[in-house]
Amino acid sequence: MPPNPTFNKSTPALLVASTHASQISNRTILITGPNPLGIGYATASAFASQSPRLIILAGRSASKLSETISTLRSTYPESKTEYRALHLDLGSLESVRRAGAEVLGWDDVEGIDIVVNNAGVMRHGEKAPGPDGVVPVSKDGIEEMFAVNYLGHWLLTSLIMPKILAAAAAAKNTSTGGASGAGAVRIINVSSSGTYVSPFRASDIAWEKPSNSLPENERPNFAMLKASGMSIAEDSSYVPTAAYGASKTCNILFSVALNERLFAKYGVLSLALNPGEVRTELARYTDESWLKRMVKKREEMGLMHWKTTGEGASTTLVAAVDPGLGVPAEDGSGVLLSDCQVWRAPSWAVDRGVAEKLWGISEGLVGQKFEW
Repeated sequence: MPPNPTFNKSTPALLVASTHASQISNRTILITGPNPLGIGYATASAFASQSPRLIILAGRSASKLSETISTLRSTYPESKTEYRALHLDLGSLESVRRAGAEVLGWDDVEGIDIVVNNAGVMRHGEKAPGPDGVVPVSKDGIEEMFAVNYLGHWLLTSLIMPKILAAAAAAKNTSTGGASGAGAVRIINVSSSGTYVSPFRASDIAWEKPSNSLPENERPNFAMLKASGMSIAEDSSYVPTAAYGASKTCNILFSVALNERLFAKYGVLSLALNPGEVRTELARYTDESWLKRMVKKREEMGLMHWKTTGEGASTTLVAAVDPGLGVPAEDGSGVLLSDCQVWRAPSWAVDRGVAEKLWGISEGLVGQKFEW
């Protein structure tokens, strides 16, 4: 079944949460990147409004995590929801491993019902920042946006899978009310309309080769980039906007691969979503002159619609709790949502063969295989 047809780009996350209160109450939810000024906080707030048992907030900054928890407690003073901070630097595989081990060590947290992989970094622009044009990399030497937006989430989710599968087993054995059955336990990956800018660059994840030397199905969508006002030669190697888009494509492919592994066997569902355009700190690393040109161009084309953080979080809530959503079709349709409704992803983002290739590359990068 499709999501509530009355929900749209202007629907606030709090309304989605109240509509599906029984799918949230008394559940355990993990959210990455709960920045007080961003979509992550609005997501946490919407969940908190319906009294889940526990919300785990994962991020790099201890002070921001503390601020977020204090604000949630003061906003919902009568709620019995417990909040727990989890230190997590998605740009460090070592940090991700520590966070995963910490979660697995929480004996009082038997299962995790909903994982929202929300955190991210964005470096839009035509070329690498700085005069030398060096590709920004993570602490492990991996292209930064791929590392933070996708790989760190992939590793964290894989490491805490025992808790996710425990929740799925409990949901499978529950037959009365609330969230139960196949699809009740979910892994949600926040993607972007940027997926249309670039497929996964499987043969050159370091962005070192001229783009026009890559296989056709790995090249950036130069037509779309140029239409947005960017001046880029097609033999360019690192294009930050394309790298961002590729990382967000990986988030959708992640959901495709998870569904293959988990839905039929355990009933765990994974969906991805595009939150839309929201003014948050995510744009702090973006080339400001390019951003102004892009926004003006999109406004002229009638394609720009700024959302509040609450409106930006609403599609996350739909993906996470709408009981009518199920496993995507064979062609991948149904895996991606936008404006609170199912949205069509580009073919390169739902290709099962590419999803498996990405999974294998991910295992190679972290030096660990995951099978369930």
